[in-house]
Amino acid sequence: MKLGKHIFGVGLMTGISRIFGFVRDMLIARVLGAGRLSDIFLAAFKLPNLFRDLLGEGALSAIFIPMYADSKHDESFAKNVFSWLMVVLLGITIVFEIFMPLVVWILAPGFADDPGKMELTVIISRIMFFYVIFVCSAAFLSAVLNAFSRFVLAAFMPVMLNIMLIIALLASAYLGASDSVLYIMAGTVVLSGIIQCLVLLSRIRHKHFGLRLVVPRWTNGIKTMFKRFGVSIIGNGFYQITIILGTLVASFESGAVSWLYYSDRIVQLPFAMIGLAVGTVLMSSISNALAEKNMRSVYIQLNSSMRQSMMLIMPCLAGLFVLAEPIIKYLFEYGAWTAHSTHAVAIAIMIQVFVLPVMLISQIYSKTLYASQDVKTPVKTSIISLGVASVIYVGLFLFVGYLAIPIGVVVSGYVKNYLLGRACRRRGLVKIDGRTVRAMVAFAILSGLLGTALWFVPITNIVSLGLAIVGFGIMYLPIAFLINRKI
Repeated sequence: MKLGKHIFGVGLMTGISRIFGFVRDMLIARVLGAGRLSDIFLAAFKLPNLFRDLLGEGALSAIFIPMYADSKHDESFAKNVFSWLMVVLLGITIVFEIFMPLVVWILAPGFADDPGKMELTVIISRIMFFYVIFVCSAAFLSAVLNAFSRFVLAAFMPVMLNIMLIIALLASAYLGASDSVLYIMAGTVVLSGIIQCLVLLSRIRHKHFGLRLVVPRWTNGIKTMFKRFGVSIIGNGFYQITIILGTLVASFESGAVSWLYYSDRIVQLPFAMIGLAVGTVLMSSISNALAEKNMRSVYIQLNSSMRQSMMLIMPCLAGLFVLAEPIIKYLFEYGAWTAHSTHAVAIAIMIQVFVLPVMLISQIYSKTLYASQDVKTPVKTSIISLGVASVIYVGLFLFVGYLAIPIGVVVSGYVKNYLLGRACRRRGLVKIDGRTVRAMVAFAILSGLLGTALWFVPITNIVSLGLAIVGFGIMYLPIAFLINRKI
């Protein structure tokens, strides 16, 4: 497998998706502001995203791909897993549609203080929750394509959601819609999920993979998968619970849910383009290398991925820290968005950005453990690190308000990275060579120096912001590439 080529392809598609996502968020900020309407939409949107991570792109994909590789891409196994997934998703959807008022109250109890806010959130959440069936199915179909080293189309799928939401927001702004824009957006989210499933299924059938729904059968493979899935879902569940807890805590400060959403979107952009791309490709390539017992290949892939990833993530850390406020100001401070919201989001970014390096390395460690079919270790580390985050959320909120959430994210991120790295070293799954260590230190120093210089560059409009970013990249990248080759 051409690791660099696939990582670049997935990263490029993810970057395109995030660019459309930022356009979408700019329109949300312009049309909905950072208040009641945006809080309702973002809180409701968290539910399908939660289950997408939990059942689709999270535990199931991490377990399915290594087992599918071990089965030599057995079509009957894939059909059976797909059929069981649909049964589970249908059951979950029915339960949540019935108990949605309770779910929303748990998710955002602070909404009850605003008359009508809780009731409207329940309605929008019920509509949008049908997206769970389709987005989780799309995530599974993407995993099948990834197992055959076909990454680009799956990585492109989120673009459809963003494009459709952009169209919906533009139409709502033109029509002058108020609360009705939430209904339009909720329906658009569900429709995008249907389209994603149809496109991916068409691609799979075009490649003659033979994937379709069958009567679910309880086989030994399914039994093993569900056992591992049960263990893994606990760890992913703790992660989602921590996200819910952060939303719950933030809901008691007006606008905080939206501030944290936008800060997380900014910080997640470089991680998505680099970290998620690396993790997606490594899951397949390392699974194959471990199946062949080729540890030399595993070590080479891991060291190469770490060097290339850190080369790209360190300037992102420096740039986002220095340019946090102008980025938010010139991207979002229009219409209903205020200068107060800009400053609030920027402070959260300047804190949370320090988790980027360890998020990236943790992604490599965890994918390596999952590829070795070790499910328990990532779960244990997640429970510990997320427990730390939860304590910080609750303990610091009275003192620093919503900033307790990004502080908790950073601290727990370093805890998780330490635990995962120790587990990989003990199992002999990773050996970081001296070249990788030297390169990572050099990238950090170079980024810090250029970031310090960037601090003194005057930013007065979006053009000067863009020029500053481009200039930073022009100065950094040639030196960094030279370091990566020569050090």
